Amino acid sequence: MPDATRPAAGPPGPSVPPAPAVPPTPPVPLTALLAREDLGLRQIAGPPVGPDTVIHWAHTSEMADPYPYLLGGELLLTAGVHATESAGTGPYYDDYVARIVAAGGAALGFGVAPVHDTVPRALVEACDRHGLPLFEVPPHSTFSGVTRAVWQLMAQARHAELRRVSEAQQGLATAAARPYPVPAVLRQLAQRTGGWAVLTAPDGTEVGRAGPDPSAEVSAAMAQLMRIVRPGETRLFPAPTSAADTVGGTQLAAYALGGGQGYALGTAVGHRDPGDHTIAGVAVVLLSLLTGEHQTTAEAARSAALVRLLLGEDPAAVAALLGDGTWRVVHAAPDRPSPPPVSLGTPLLDATDSLVRALLPADQEVVAQEGWMMGVSGTAPTDDLAAADAQASRALTRAKATRAPLVHHHADARGLASLLDPGEVTAHARTLLAPIAHTPALTETLRTWLSLHGSWDRTATALAVHRNTVRQRIAKCATLLDTDLDDPDVRMELWFALRHTE
Repeated sequence: MPDATRPAAGPPGPSVPPAPAVPPTPPVPLTALLAREDLGLRQIAGPPVGPDTVIHWAHTSEMADPYPYLLGGELLLTAGVHATESAGTGPYYDDYVARIVAAGGAALGFGVAPVHDTVPRALVEACDRHGLPLFEVPPHSTFSGVTRAVWQLMAQARHAELRRVSEAQQGLATAAARPYPVPAVLRQLAQRTGGWAVLTAPDGTEVGRAGPDPSAEVSAAMAQLMRIVRPGETRLFPAPTSAADTVGGTQLAAYALGGGQGYALGTAVGHRDPGDHTIAGVAVVLLSLLTGEHQTTAEAARSAALVRLLLGEDPAAVAALLGDGTWRVVHAAPDRPSPPPVSLGTPLLDATDSLVRALLPADQEVVAQEGWMMGVSGTAPTDDLAAADAQASRALTRAKATRAPLVHHHADARGLASLLDPGEVTAHARTLLAPIAHTPALTETLRTWLSLHGSWDRTATALAVHRNTVRQRIAKCATLLDTDLDDPDVRMELWFALRHTE
């Protein structure tokens, strides 16, 4: 039946109706369909098709006027049943093609046999005149097969677009966790959409940009577009949350960030794919959080501490800004390629591709994260964070060796060590370990080997070396220390010494 949203068409005529609205389905390049060897399609008329010639679905119709049955963007398939023997000598095919073009049809496929042995010459000429791609469907290819191929290509395109959006979301979230999140998010957005991104402050000044610089005309148009979404401008109605424009083939979009602070995000791309709006929406949410006025007094003090450290302040003097409370240090390492972003609930992060270090208040719970192995230190005051960092590092080493998602450092202050003088204990430990103290590889190998109860394989895994290397290092430690490492009393004393020379 005809689409109720389209007016019924009269007889074929030269009138041109309004341009149809192409539906928001994944487009399929016509070249991909023509490349299917099993179909054997061959273009015989119309302009050469390229990557920009796309179809949104296939539709079969033998109506003399297909206009009422088309929505736009279709590949129309016909065997020419509707054409009489005299159609090739009059204006029939010209009117027929004109109506397809007016309805927004993307291409025409003509099936030869059983009605026509060849594609009518008048139809070929009409498609050339109106610029409609025409291809021949050979007898061995059914219209159902062509339609199925279109839907297969659409499914592949939809899957690829969903995967692209998912990867972009992960990339943006990871960028938001980096030390300088705003420029990192802008770079990710520009990279994922293949265009230019800009962030402006409430007064219109530029905060950051990423991607190839646009032309002066595009920049001016973007500035005007971002004024439309920025609150506070003199207008009769509230500012819209987004606006779009096209300048010289470049597609522009502007988005107001949440929170009512007046920040705005703009993007400019040469071609906008269906998922680009979703990707930009994720960037808007992240940038809204990053630019919002959410800092508490404690967070502001921590930011001030970071700035002072960058400016060369003595760490002991800066520690007071972090407060009198205690802290934990967390080390996290990915346990698989491309893990999801780690979320520790703190802005105090130092992230690289292979390691994330975080500083958390002692009362904040640390939970295991999918795709990551983590080591957590004991609690420490602000003037002893270096020791906590070392504890977290060793806890992460144990996590890697045991393939555990989360390992906590444990220190029992009520043990035998609490009965001894700390100064004497440290002096004895340094004397005992002096032969290997200047060789960090030996010290760390001995520490890890003892913590893993003498397991060669787990120690090799934790240190990322071969098990034979572990055996050689432990043998060298035994020689330099002149002791028997198979003796449990010796192992206990060495572990005790290593614990007091951290």
